[in-house]
Amino acid sequence: MSNKQIFAAVEVADHEVRLVVGEFFNTRFNIIKVERVPCFGLSFNEITNPTEVTQAIRTAADNAKKMIGADIKKVILSMPSYRFRKFSVKSTVDIQGIDQNVTIQDVREAVRKAENAKLDKSYALIQALCIKYTVNGITTRRIPLGEHCKQMSVDIDLLCADRKLSFDLVTCVENAGLNILDIFPDVYAAGKEAALFEQITNQQVIILKMERSVTTLALSKNGRVSTAAVMPAGTGAIASAVCDKYGINSETAVELMKYSARLDQDVCSTNPVHIWSDGKDTKTITEQELVDCLRPNIDLWLDSIEKTCVPILQAGPTAVMITGEGGEAQGLSELIQKRLGVETTCYIPETLGGRNAGLTACLGLFYAYQDKLPITGAVDDSLDMDAFTKAVSYREKASKKQENSKEDTLTNKLKGLFLEGKK
Repeated sequence: MSNKQIFAAVEVADHEVRLVVGEFFNTRFNIIKVERVPCFGLSFNEITNPTEVTQAIRTAADNAKKMIGADIKKVILSMPSYRFRKFSVKSTVDIQGIDQNVTIQDVREAVRKAENAKLDKSYALIQALCIKYTVNGITTRRIPLGEHCKQMSVDIDLLCADRKLSFDLVTCVENAGLNILDIFPDVYAAGKEAALFEQITNQQVIILKMERSVTTLALSKNGRVSTAAVMPAGTGAIASAVCDKYGINSETAVELMKYSARLDQDVCSTNPVHIWSDGKDTKTITEQELVDCLRPNIDLWLDSIEKTCVPILQAGPTAVMITGEGGEAQGLSELIQKRLGVETTCYIPETLGGRNAGLTACLGLFYAYQDKLPITGAVDDSLDMDAFTKAVSYREKASKKQENSKEDTLTNKLKGLFLEGKK
């Protein structure tokens, strides 16, 4: 594996297509480009407008190309967790080498056997994750390469999603002219970005991914995603009250909800947070009016969250992590914490260029894919690397030329000042 790898990750949310291009360089991850293109061709359980989804993906890739200077050819894809289901299997293989030492080929054979397991035809296998390995009666989470044994057992999680939705989304990506490097469920990717699966504790975590028309609740326990449920309500459903009362479009209403309202406060500012013109009249909304308008819908949404989470909370110590578009809303974590009585936080990625809760799953795709590389041995990048290298070299030369030009100009100005002083 080279020191520098560049990948592109795509998530089709219910209101936009998110594309992130990033590089791993000496174990460090850097974001090169982020594109977010409006798209309303996906509902909570199906592709409602394949043409719109395909066009939005193509637009995001073309916009990124203009800045990067190279075509995006392959992407890591996030799959919505509608009808998510996990099947756990134990795959046992005989060690094939003459010296009977475990090789990566033995691990790949274990994964291949697990992927051939018979599943319900309504599900599509999205990802096979190696959870732990057992050789000579010893269990480990790392790949036991070089261990001497006759047999190896691998505990593997088969992560599945709705078959029709999965195939339709993959078709949209391919129709946009992109190949797929790998696919991961969106909640699993969000967990990878937040490093939830590396924090193996007795506490279970509910991943609450809130988007425009969908809220996904997934349970992470013992370093694994065990289950997920989808609610057809999100920021758009809550903000619809503002649209109905003030005649504001949905996009503006959601932005006001996220960035102009402290949702957990009963008493808010009476200063205007939004001003607009309606014909001859100028209208305003104060923060207090905004929160009062949103409150009934927020309470309905919280009722649904509480109803879904009660069985989980009864199972043991629990925490909640909010991500997705809803992770940007001020005071939402405090409201959920008060309602459920458990520690609740909003997760905001810390990577420069990607500090937005809506990008959590998209960024997690990079780490999920990188973790699989030792097993798959894949070496493909997402870009046309020859074109990218030429574009970068051209920019570096142009930048140096511009800097030299500026230095010469400054030097001449200084010389002129000294000469004027002598005169």
